[in-house]
Amino acid sequence: MSNKQALIKEMLEMQKRFMEYEHQNGVDPVDYYIAPEGHPLHGYHKRYRDIAMQLVDIAHEDKGSHR
Repeated sequence: MSNKQALIKEMLEMQKRFMEYEHQNGVDPVDYYIAPEGHPLHGYHKRYRDIAMQLVDIAHEDKGSHR
């Protein structure tokens, strides 16, 4: 599996876990952005953003463009 595919797979798994959590508990914006350690959403926003930016970089590299 390529790095791009692995990142997309991780992102989709994160989305699934997030939706399950949201349906069961609701989501406070504070928890989404700065959940304390031990909270199911701790680090979620940062990791999701990092994956998204890696995919943007890969897409630019594939097309030979720059952001």
